[in-house]
Amino acid sequence: MNTSTFDLTQLGTKPYIMDGGLETTLIFENGYDLPEFAAFPLLDQEKGRTILRDYYLRYIHIARKNRYGFILEGPTWRASKDWGEKLGYGHVELKRINTEAISFLADLKNAYADENSPMLVSGCIGPRGDGYQIDRKLTAEQAEAYHQVQIGHFRRAGADLVAAYTINYTEEAIGIVKAAQKEGIPAVISFTVETDGRLPSGQPLGEAITQVDLETGSGPAYYMINCAHPSHFKHILIDDQDWLGRIRGVRANASKKSHTELDESEKLDRGNLAEFGEENANLTHILPNLHIFGGCCGTDHHHLEEICQRIDRP
Repeated sequence: MNTSTFDLTQLGTKPYIMDGGLETTLIFENGYDLPEFAAFPLLDQEKGRTILRDYYLRYIHIARKNRYGFILEGPTWRASKDWGEKLGYGHVELKRINTEAISFLADLKNAYADENSPMLVSGCIGPRGDGYQIDRKLTAEQAEAYHQVQIGHFRRAGADLVAAYTINYTEEAIGIVKAAQKEGIPAVISFTVETDGRLPSGQPLGEAITQVDLETGSGPAYYMINCAHPSHFKHILIDDQDWLGRIRGVRANASKKSHTELDESEKLDRGNLAEFGEENANLTHILPNLHIFGGCCGTDHHHLEEICQRIDRP
């Protein structure tokens, strides 16, 4: 099923925001140890659920104050088979935790969404391997089979869409989109790029978007960029090419450091908040359909406040 048949409200012109760097916030602000950088086990703790709820509410209040939409992205970036097994979660437990994640977010949506701040529940998908480097490359067929399990959990739990983050090569993106098409749920692909604006595979971002669209019948509802500072990719957004219009969202890092430097860092780099807000807002002058903003590594609700102060009001 082609995702273009769905009426996703965030595909209009209204600004939408998302949360920031969930995992880095939990580690550096809340003092959580996150084995395998996984946040989903917090859903199995009463204290963890309280912390997650308070975390999302910070961003919900920003969205409501500014009359923006909000996309509730689940804490499930690592809740797939290979990563789950490392944390002691088998198939049955992963099905339960992915289902509970969507239910948890749906409760927040039902409690706080209104006509000024519509909200969507998104099932968050991460790569099968490392998000910063290609440590085990899949074919599109292998990626489709692997990710369809988690996507199916999200769809049956009632998610509005699924979104795959830190995808670093096209075959995995193609497999994710095809799995979502089979499950009948809209899919978003968010590529990560290095400091040169290319995917970790070395492929230019525009070529990657064009390839995925070509091989999936323009399957993704839209594309995003995440886990990179705006200074890492703004220089490639200069050509008047059709693929630029396919990018509707950005979840940027606060830091200008490379992925290797971030991996080795023991301190949180929150960057320059005012500069971060301005650089995100400036991207709207380059990307004609950009109106979804969130944060990635090192960002929190203060970074989203900065962005909201600078983008155009609805």
